Amino acid sequence: MISDEIIRLTSPATRKRYPNVLRLVTIETEQGERLGFLTNQITLAASTIAEIYKDRWQIEVFFKLIKQNLRIKSFVGTSANAVWTQIWTALIAMLVIRFLQLKARFGWSFSNLVYFLRMNLLVYRDLWDWLHDPFTAPPPQVVPAQLELGWA
Repeated sequence: MISDEIIRLTSPATRKRYPNVLRLVTIETEQGERLGFLTNQITLAASTIAEIYKDRWQIEVFFKLIKQNLRIKSFVGTSANAVWTQIWTALIAMLVIRFLQLKARFGWSFSNLVYFLRMNLLVYRDLWDWLHDPFTAPPPQVVPAQLELGWA
């Protein structure tokens, strides 16, 4: 933590809109970036406020992933059960894709993995081989010999 300050808005217009005191907590991330959090929460420790905002950011990133990659634009059904079923199915799909991303030796970004999985959905290939080395051609498949039917 860099600083923890109690501040008050001073311009007449902002002071009229919010006359109470505010708190400005400034931290430095592991990457050296300074972040300032403005809050009206006076009783919590500065480290707790910083953690709350970090967790909130993770939630924002999570919902951004859902909106960008799972593309729930319309619902199949109109009942509450149908909507919840579609949302849970999308979340499960997202978790499976995230698991594949973590297990793959290739450095997939989440959105690229979603895109390439869609493109290769109907291609018969070993999933783990493809995840680890996606740009290598699969080994040729052995086609079983076709037997002839003897018509008499």
